Amino acid sequence: MTMESALFRPLELPSGVILKNRIAKSAMSDSLGDGTGHPTTAQNRLYRRWADGGVGVSIIGEVQGQPRYAEKPGNLVLDAASDLDRFRTLVQQGSVNGSSLWLQLGHAGALSYGPTSTPKGPSALDLPGLSCEALTLDELRDIPARFAKTAKLARQAGFGGVQIHAAHGFLLSQFLSPLFNKRSDGYGGSIANRMRLLLETVDAVRATVGDGFVVAIKLNATDQLEGGLSEDDALAVIKALDQSTIDLIDISGGTYFPGAKAASDGAGAGPYFLDFAKRARKVTSKPLMLTGGFKTRTQAEAAVESGVVDVIGLARALVIEPALPAIWQNGDPHDPVFPRFESAPVGGITAWYTMRLTTLAEGVDAPEFDDLNQALAAYEARDDDRTQIWLRHFGR
Repeated sequence: MTMESALFRPLELPSGVILKNRIAKSAMSDSLGDGTGHPTTAQNRLYRRWADGGVGVSIIGEVQGQPRYAEKPGNLVLDAASDLDRFRTLVQQGSVNGSSLWLQLGHAGALSYGPTSTPKGPSALDLPGLSCEALTLDELRDIPARFAKTAKLARQAGFGGVQIHAAHGFLLSQFLSPLFNKRSDGYGGSIANRMRLLLETVDAVRATVGDGFVVAIKLNATDQLEGGLSEDDALAVIKALDQSTIDLIDISGGTYFPGAKAASDGAGAGPYFLDFAKRARKVTSKPLMLTGGFKTRTQAEAAVESGVVDVIGLARALVIEPALPAIWQNGDPHDPVFPRFESAPVGGITAWYTMRLTTLAEGVDAPEFDDLNQALAAYEARDDDRTQIWLRHFGR
């Protein structure tokens, strides 16, 4: 593979920001925050490793604008009380080698971590394994401004952009889904109403950060749940985003609601949402990123060469091989070799990959946790430790 490969052509986004190539480390919840919402030395090393490995951009998953609705106690929290210098150090490490570093703006809503939160979503839910209160109208109307404040701080800290998280069953995704949004006011009912909060958030973030700064969005093609967000409704959202100031639309799918199977745990060859991306390309001229199921160089290169998508989002592939972009660019034909798990316990695969991130951050190449039950136990123990730190620092 040479520099003429489609994967290694620069991409200029609508804001004028240029990505050096078309490979993104897509957002993952790495759970490497210190429990007070701040980056750690290990996290700095991890993002330095991906930047050294040649990614065009890395996106840090689930960065909260307030501690009340975090997804995990290892999330970063960026608000007025944060030590910006610690975030600036993360920027310095994750932006070497011409790589960009963005924050994913999160709000877990109904999926907020129970031991540190009182979960709230679009509507009250009382389901097996999941219950939450409904957001009041005043609380709902405050959300775009909170996202905007976090984005402003991200720009002040030196990050190159933000990604608004509207996928995988978190708050803005919950609003889009008729399965979880049963509101009867202007934020529920039709897809035009269900996307209202998302569009207000995009507008508020852009108005606050101004030009020359990336504002991207992650959107589900489908929730993969009966009665959830349909592909037709998702296309309506993309059509509306085409008229916005968004820079990049990252297409993914699935949800982390209890009992739902994550798309990333599937055994299919992938990529998972390419057919939807083909439909999306017909309704928007915005740059499209596709995340989910890319396992080989051939798949990634074909998707970009086809013109359907502009950026390839890699997550687990870059956990297995953090220097994959450089390997491909230097002409090495090998693809990452993914582990195969049989009879995985609930949450075991996610735990294995998350703990693998920890070994990468600590500079260890071989995974320490080959057994899924061992990985899950270590993952849960760390959450328990960070929960206690979180509660002492933030309260409940």
